Amino acid sequence: MPPVIIDVTAAVIVKDDRICCARRAAHKEHAGYWEFPGGKLELGETLEQCLVRELAEELAIEVRVERFLLTSRHRYPDKIIDLHAFQVRWLCGDFNCVDHDLIRWLPLSELQQLPWSAADIPIIDHLLAQTIG
Repeated sequence: MPPVIIDVTAAVIVKDDRICCARRAAHKEHAGYWEFPGGKLELGETLEQCLVRELAEELAIEVRVERFLLTSRHRYPDKIIDLHAFQVRWLCGDFNCVDHDLIRWLPLSELQQLPWSAADIPIIDHLLAQTIG
């Protein structure tokens, strides 16, 4: 049987030339790895609606989705993740961690120093390519 494909959203939140990075909490799958916050698409919602909902649930923030960046596909042993990344603008909220145990704001040049979840690495590569090109 082929693995299930799961649509997941990811937010690239930029504030003062730094990007929001979130570390998965010990009780979550892929604990200790860094990711761009977001979450799984639910039935009947758009990718943008999913991202707004997930950021409200996971970080207690309100955002506006500004633009689509890319979709990366990553195959894990038991599933395939289609990770849809968007640039978003933080509007308000306190960045309270639910699924994460740490938030860091890093310049783009320092993102590769963290141990990232494999599905998120193409987003970093995309952001770096945009600054070079």
